[in-house]
Amino acid sequence: MAALCNKSIFILFSVLAISSSLVCAKKPFKESQPCKRIVLYYHDVLFNGTNVANATSAKSANATKLGDFKFGMFVVFDDPMTKDQHLLSPPVARAQGFYFYDMKTTYNAWYAYTLLFNSTEYKGTLNIMGADMMDQETRDLSVVGGTGDFFMTRGIATWRTDTFQGADYFRVQMDIKLYECY
Repeated sequence: MAALCNKSIFILFSVLAISSSLVCAKKPFKESQPCKRIVLYYHDVLFNGTNVANATSAKSANATKLGDFKFGMFVVFDDPMTKDQHLLSPPVARAQGFYFYDMKTTYNAWYAYTLLFNSTEYKGTLNIMGADMMDQETRDLSVVGGTGDFFMTRGIATWRTDTFQGADYFRVQMDIKLYECY
């Protein structure tokens, strides 16, 4: 009787262990196939003291004297995101956050921001952060989460500098590929 009881308990625990591993199994991750892809243009107009009407970002800490690459400069922004390269096109989202220059030997900035969507196509937010190594043609920043249509998503935002005009304006093409969509 005790042997039968031990065998029954062993079989019960075995079935529970196998079923729990099947329930916890995750969908396979397919890096080559994003579940959602959005290409947008980020327009940053830095306040220079005279462009109050159209500035979308401002320095909140000046660069230090440590090197020639704006090291220590901190910028807060509320920038329009458009589907095309034109600054005056209707924005489909706003990029709100900050960046700061964090290398003394070359231009490099670290970004943390939220894309806020409120259009007929998308509603919700995407949270993006990472290093912008400006001397590279393309750079990848991490999509670390979202809300609304982008609930709990993760992915990559590939940046490519589209144009810049001195220190006051730059435009970046963002190719956002989401790999976890719920």
